[in-house]
Amino acid sequence: MRVVFAGTPVFSLSSLEALIAHPAANVVAAYTQPDRPAGRGKKLTPSPVKTRALELGINVLQPDSFRDEGTVEAFRALQPDLMVVTAYGLILPQNVLDTPSLGCINVHASLLPRWRGAAPIQRAIEAGDRESGVTLMQMEAGLDTGPMLARQSVEITPEETGGTLHDKLAVLGGRLLSDALDSIAAKTLIAEQQNEDEASYADKLVKSEARIDWSEPAIVIERKVRAFNPWPMANTLLGDQVLRVLTARNVGQHHENPPGSIVQVNANSLVVATAEGGLEISRVQKAGSRPMAVKDYLNGAKLTVGDRFG
Repeated sequence: MRVVFAGTPVFSLSSLEALIAHPAANVVAAYTQPDRPAGRGKKLTPSPVKTRALELGINVLQPDSFRDEGTVEAFRALQPDLMVVTAYGLILPQNVLDTPSLGCINVHASLLPRWRGAAPIQRAIEAGDRESGVTLMQMEAGLDTGPMLARQSVEITPEETGGTLHDKLAVLGGRLLSDALDSIAAKTLIAEQQNEDEASYADKLVKSEARIDWSEPAIVIERKVRAFNPWPMANTLLGDQVLRVLTARNVGQHHENPPGSIVQVNANSLVVATAEGGLEISRVQKAGSRPMAVKDYLNGAKLTVGDRFG
């Protein structure tokens, strides 16, 4: 098969590697988003997919969109049998989706129809889901609405973070794609329509939602701490200083203290009052500093019971 791949972040790399390794796939081009400014110097930086594709000698294309006919014609000129999309980040119009004879397949990091959209990994943890997974989907014009070709689930553990689940699902996505390629080529996979009544949407993450609201229950805050690690990273204020909260757990203690107030200081952690229960914090990061255990943070912060975050 002449395969065109489309992806941008690190999550996409397992799918690209699966295609490269599969004897049925000939990757003729890789689409990825244009280079973006990154780092303190705001230097234009290529995406992980571009970097890896160039290492492999694959032709890389980086259009801003597929709105103009020239971009579409360049895609058609590749004569793809199949297009595989994994976290690409650009909308593909119908005339692109209709070009490959075997269609366009999306490797999506959720158990569709739950968590369509931009941030399915983090939203699953934030919602308290007990499982996540990867779905291979035949793409259509709607947002992650196409018929499903394959699904595989994984457990979301009580300690799962956005980062650990990301890595787990990236590997699973590459494996699921590799296992399905021969059947896709033979057109023997039976597509299953999604149940619209079960659909939910994973909105894009924004930095502002990472600020901890201590008037929420401890279990809700704990899930956000895990979901938003490593980005946008849950944080709170102590005076005018921002403190990132890297590791925390709901300890369920009953209290009458105002939300955000410290109710207990231990050798290795501190417990903060919430609207319902206490949140035990064990790892933090000050602005401009490296991540540290709370015991090390307390050596300099000198916090006591009654001090208040937020």
